[in-house]
Amino acid sequence: MALQWVLLAYTVAVEAAVAILLTIPSPKLLKKRIVSLISLILQPALFVVPFAGFQILDIYWKNEHRLMCTSEICTAAERDRYEKTNYKAQRNVILCVCACLLYWCIYRICKYNQEIERLEEVEKRYKEQ
Repeated sequence: MALQWVLLAYTVAVEAAVAILLTIPSPKLLKKRIVSLISLILQPALFVVPFAGFQILDIYWKNEHRLMCTSEICTAAERDRYEKTNYKAQRNVILCVCACLLYWCIYRICKYNQEIERLEEVEKRYKEQ
């Protein structure tokens, strides 16, 4: 696995851990601190989306310009190598899509939590009046 795929795999793993951390039940104060910390990290972590998009474009370009091995001339080893590269490309596309999807999920979870917090403050003000 090349360095960019290792980086993307670790990023997806961290995003999954953060999504789990955001969704587990916890006390309000702890949840508020976690959400504020993750919200601060979200903007610099946006690099994942264009990086994954570029990797998908790279996979597409390589797929379009790859030599096809569909004729009778191909040996079994060449056919196996061709199929292996196809499987790797499919795995890498899934990895890129997961990175973008998890980033979006974390972003929306943080926004929902901040909106709930804001609505609770509004409700508290109305009750005090």
